[in-house]
Amino acid sequence: MPGATRPDTTIVDWHPRYGDAFGRLNREWLDKYFRVEPVDEPVLDHPDTHVLEHGGVILYALQEGRAVGTVALKNQGGGVFELTKMAVTAACQGQGVGRQLLSAALDRFREIASSRLYLESNSRLATALALYESAGFAHETPPEPSDYQRADVYMVYRGATGPGTE
Repeated sequence: MPGATRPDTTIVDWHPRYGDAFGRLNREWLDKYFRVEPVDEPVLDHPDTHVLEHGGVILYALQEGRAVGTVALKNQGGGVFELTKMAVTAACQGQGVGRQLLSAALDRFREIASSRLYLESNSRLATALALYESAGFAHETPPEPSDYQRADVYMVYRGATGPGTE
């Protein structure tokens, strides 16, 4: 994927030592642009139970040992994963942290060798949508109504889409 990234940002797997970073980072952006919905609460409060215990993955972006971003691959069963809860703290946006998180999540998805990866987003988040498109996500009609009230975009990962992409 094209774009500059910070070399001092490392991507690591979920660990309890990062405390409530998953929920905190996601609440930060949800409160800024939308609102935390009832469907979000269990995942944000207990990501180990709602993501990890079901075969999912949570990654953190660290700078100076502090979690500044996060993303999850939530196992939906049948070889289908949702790319979800991607968030970067406001002070670190524009530094390529989201791109690094997305790249690491796509690498992990390929390692899992599952059949389908999708995401749900909102048309107001133009920068995020451009990032997803550059990484190989394509817009599709959702197969069923979203559980998220804010979701009006459905995208499916199709792989590399052009020069400079993975």
